[in-house]
Amino acid sequence: MGLMDTVKGLLGKGKGYAAEHSDKIDGAIGKVGDVADSKTGGKYSQHIDKAQNAARKHLGTDAAPGTPPPNPDPVVRPDPEPGPDPRPEGGPGPATPSGPAQ
Repeated sequence: MGLMDTVKGLLGKGKGYAAEHSDKIDGAIGKVGDVADSKTGGKYSQHIDKAQNAARKHLGTDAAPGTPPPNPDPVVRPDPEPGPDPRPEGGPGPATPSGPAQ
């Protein structure tokens, strides 16, 4: 098992814990935000709120209790490689229906 497999396994366990204990995680996120807000004198309140919401969303604690967290790693497939040009060299493009000929 490589390092990346280990990290992915730990992340999966952490997200599972967050899903099971969303109320505790949500409370901790709120407390950390409150501390940061008080240390900065409220100067960065909207940024702290945004970070709290992002953390809740990422961990899946913003959903209803018992709801599984969303899949954080959707499969992204690269665009397929362009193939050879199907037109004969120098010839017209493929015929497309464009209505009656004029």
